[in-house]
Amino acid sequence: MAGKKSGKFDSSGIEGLAKNKPVVYKIENSKGENIYIGVAKRGRVEERLKEHLPGAQDAIRGGVKVKIQQKSNIAGALKAEARIIKSQQPAQNKKGK
Repeated sequence: MAGKKSGKFDSSGIEGLAKNKPVVYKIENSKGENIYIGVAKRGRVEERLKEHLPGAQDAIRGGVKVKIQQKSNIAGALKAEARIIKSQQPAQNKKGK
């Protein structure tokens, strides 16, 4: 099984996400707006997303859902992240604005 592409933004929702490739992830609020875009390396998807949960070092406030897009390599993931941040200007991203 490849893993799912979206889930609730909590520990159990994060655990089932696909992690066999680098990903671009989007954290959405209750209105479905992207509030944060990030990249996680292959094998670090769960770990990276858990760093954004409330109380963690890189906490993202107001997130309720996470969506991922798998990429074939980290360079592709970084390019996609930059493009999305530039076009959508998520509220909690600091770089790329």
